[in-house]
Amino acid sequence: MASRREKLEMMLQAAPNDQLVRYMLAMETDREGATDRSLELFQSLMDAPVPYVPAFLMAGQLLMRLNRSADARHIFEAGIRQAEQQHNTHAAGEMAGFLATLNLSAD
Repeated sequence: MASRREKLEMMLQAAPNDQLVRYMLAMETDREGATDRSLELFQSLMDAPVPYVPAFLMAGQLLMRLNRSADARHIFEAGIRQAEQQHNTHAAGEMAGFLATLNLSAD
């Protein structure tokens, strides 16, 4: 029986431009501990013609867990800009909260 990750990979092969499937695969690979692959998938979503805003939030959180604060800060800042461009105030607010946490810990 195929694992959840394998099923998501098959779904992505069938629909390579499906951002939601790519996002779910990134989340699953992170859950499995494949953080480099997860970050690659999140990056592909952030680099898309219409960036997938939730990818910025999750990539930033993943980078925080990896103690890569400077990278997380950069991702959150870019994510806030993108969320504002897409009128997604909720996501912008969430990322601003994480960014504030990073800035406090930098003091």
